[in-house]
Amino acid sequence: MLPDCAFLVPDDAEGAAGPNRLERTQRNALVDVELSLTWRSREAAHADVYAALNLNLWRDWMPPEVEALLLDKSRGNAGSLKLPPGLLVPESSARDVLDIQSARFNRRHRKNFLVEPRAGRFYPKGYIAGVRDIYSEDFTPFRVGAAEGETLTVDLGHPLAGHEVTLSANILDVREAASERGGRAQDVQQLIAGNGPGMQARWRSRATDFFADNAFARGDADDDGIFYARPRFVDHLDGTALKQVRRHYARLIPEGARVLDLMSSMNSHLDAGLELSSVAGLGMNADELAANARLSERLVHDLNRNPVLPYPDAGFDAVVCSVSVEYLVRPFEVFREVARVLKPGGKFIVTFSNRWFPPKAIAVWADLHPFERMGLVLEYFLKDGRFVNLNTFSLTGLPRPRDDKYASQMQWSDPVYSVWGEAA
Repeated sequence: MLPDCAFLVPDDAEGAAGPNRLERTQRNALVDVELSLTWRSREAAHADVYAALNLNLWRDWMPPEVEALLLDKSRGNAGSLKLPPGLLVPESSARDVLDIQSARFNRRHRKNFLVEPRAGRFYPKGYIAGVRDIYSEDFTPFRVGAAEGETLTVDLGHPLAGHEVTLSANILDVREAASERGGRAQDVQQLIAGNGPGMQARWRSRATDFFADNAFARGDADDDGIFYARPRFVDHLDGTALKQVRRHYARLIPEGARVLDLMSSMNSHLDAGLELSSVAGLGMNADELAANARLSERLVHDLNRNPVLPYPDAGFDAVVCSVSVEYLVRPFEVFREVARVLKPGGKFIVTFSNRWFPPKAIAVWADLHPFERMGLVLEYFLKDGRFVNLNTFSLTGLPRPRDDKYASQMQWSDPVYSVWGEAA
């Protein structure tokens, strides 16, 4: 049984067992640790998990509060502490939010592209070079808070600024460091909060403008039935990511549930140990659905052509949509239908990563930071008020399996992102 604040288990880290294995963390140790940030926006609860491998407790930089959370802990130990605003990331400041002329946003900054600033979206600071001594090569993200007439309100602060967060640490493995000389120090604060957490939330509770600029256009506008006519018997995630998706669903879906696997294929990503009443699969290719042994019923149905789900009201306890939401061109209609076929309190769980079929993904998807994509899916959930108890989840930093065909090219496992809510 995992501690309440832990998402991973020690087996997930690829720390080497052997004579240098330690019982407890100490300063001359290398530590594999799950670092989790949990926090709330006005719209949702958020959990962002980073698997920090080979942390050097002698060399790597971290605040004293985080160091205390990691030192003298045993493998499998999980603890947490609340961090007030300003401790993990710089405190929010009125100076970080300023109004500039819209013309100061360089719409041609990205070569061969015309980019219009949209409210709530993030862009590299180089787009506003010259503002507050920002230079054009600066890729640090900033946010356009509002775009009204010829004025842009821009927020240069960290997206987590102003939020109280809870930091949890789950020790996965402890080993004695071979040497304390040389090497490269890691900034643990940057590992935890520097690569996206906070970007999935709205700016001051205002809906983010994801839907201008022909957001639902696709490179391949032909009928989806043509693209999906040939079965593709491949997994779209590496083995580690697939295992984490299965565990994620097992945490959220109750035993005995009746589940709808939306946009299904050869794999429903449901843990074999999760006893379910039934699993209905709705997808685009009959051969892929036939190969999915988890399904108790199968239906070929194109949601982009007809978003109406051919199921009765309140017939499912849970609906899952795995690595497919980026292909929906009518998401608001589909989400309304999902709310209809769920029982009150039933969960709709949407999970995705950073891999997709580019010709069929909607235009806005590729333009977004990975954490912004959770914000996009949150807007789908928020649109009609049919879902409550909204959540987002991210998991990054795990190593790619050594036997993965891309292991020589990619060091890290595919990230896992998820957004879910309950039918009102």
